[in-house]
Amino acid sequence: MRGAILIAGTHSDAGKSVVTTGICRWLARQGVKVAPFKAQNMALNSVVAQDGSEIGRAQAAQAAACGIETEAAMNPVLIKPSGHRHSQIVVMGKPYADADARSYQQLKHELKPIVGAALADLRERFDVVVCEGAGSPAEINLREGDLTNMGLATAANLPVLVVGDIDRGGVMASLFGTLALLDERDQSHIAGFLINKFRGDASILQPGLDQLQRQTGRATLGVLPHVEDLWMDVEDSLALESPRPELPALGETLDVAVLRLRWMSNFTDVDALASEPGVRVRFTRSAVDLERADLVVIPGTKATVEDLQRIRDDGLDRVLAARAAAGLPILGVCGGYQLLGERIEDRVESRLGVVDGLGLLPVMTAFHPDKLLRRRSGSCAWLMSPVAGYEIRHGRVTRHGGEPLLRDAGDQEPDGCRSGAVIGTSWHGALEHDAFRRALLLHVARVRERDFRPGDVNFAAARESRLDVLGDLIERHVDTDRLTDLISGGVPAGLPTVHTEVRTCSVS
Repeated sequence: MRGAILIAGTHSDAGKSVVTTGICRWLARQGVKVAPFKAQNMALNSVVAQDGSEIGRAQAAQAAACGIETEAAMNPVLIKPSGHRHSQIVVMGKPYADADARSYQQLKHELKPIVGAALADLRERFDVVVCEGAGSPAEINLREGDLTNMGLATAANLPVLVVGDIDRGGVMASLFGTLALLDERDQSHIAGFLINKFRGDASILQPGLDQLQRQTGRATLGVLPHVEDLWMDVEDSLALESPRPELPALGETLDVAVLRLRWMSNFTDVDALASEPGVRVRFTRSAVDLERADLVVIPGTKATVEDLQRIRDDGLDRVLAARAAAGLPILGVCGGYQLLGERIEDRVESRLGVVDGLGLLPVMTAFHPDKLLRRRSGSCAWLMSPVAGYEIRHGRVTRHGGEPLLRDAGDQEPDGCRSGAVIGTSWHGALEHDAFRRALLLHVARVRERDFRPGDVNFAAARESRLDVLGDLIERHVDTDRLTDLISGGVPAGLPTVHTEVRTCSVS
């Protein structure tokens, strides 16, 4: 099998990532050499690939589903919002420009050949490339210069499947309307539909699917059932509304409150905590939640100074200070670590110069124009455990008190700081390492006098298991013969164009 396909959606969070990841897993299990691709991704959750590039975390999960290492070509353009109407543009894994929405539109002509070359490179090295769109292909105000939906499909001659989320209602209208809004050329690439998150007997849908096919000339290749607790590495905060699964406790429970920042990034760092039996993880801005929690986690942020000011505006700085004074555990990761310090010098993101931090850790941060992107590994002497992670940051942190938290296995400088009950680290992904995560939770339990007992969940194995669930969804609920034909055969010939009558309304 050789070819490529684009998975689009009727809207953001319709299930594009789930379907793309599931197809990648299903193909990999068939022995197909497959790779993911997302031309343009807007996300604050990212990872450092083996080649030292930064790409969206969803594409890293998709690469894992394929059984391959991540690389820059899988996500050539990554947009990272860093404040109101302002974003950092990462191209082929490295910072490329800062732009607002209008100036980014002007950048697209520069980025189009880069996107095309990245996809062509993957298609040359892999049998199949499964591409994921962004938002909706029917965002006709953005069609000119589009890099990731129908612009990509027409440039690379890709067949397109459109995914609709029936759980939100109106899925038939959404699928039909998405197709109908496109011009004739774009419509010719829409080869079929998929329906996501259906509850109940799928046969009830059949009359509607039959009518949709009669009106559009396109079949629905599958109806994916709603699966409880189906969570995976995600792109943005839309997924925060979906609760993390809670495993039954082996002893007493631990309550983890994650401070919900406006511009938080890599909040998937805390997913591993939710994999432990008896650990409840929730995102919150409630002062009461932060006061009562056994552990407060302040995640990364792409706008450290702006989020710091909002913490102060909401009075949460006083809550955190009271926790620290009472010896109650606080963990800051990357941007969360930086704002826990005494001072931040930022002439890169906010450009506000020197501002005071929360003063809960004896560290100072200076932002540099160049971004530090690297993988790290080492140990935590305090918790007597190995640990590893990766860094994505402009901030350079200097510690002048407390104790270093993590030691690098090589010759690189130690990371992080521990002072009283407050700890901070620049390493994303550290909590995914089972020994470190459990040792930290046991420390929290001792401080809080809880009879908490960690489980034996291997987080890497749990993540693999979730990827297999997605592969199973495709294998069991999608017409894989027709999917294979689309991938291998390309855009079907003779697909009809849906014409909508436009009437001019007058108001008297």
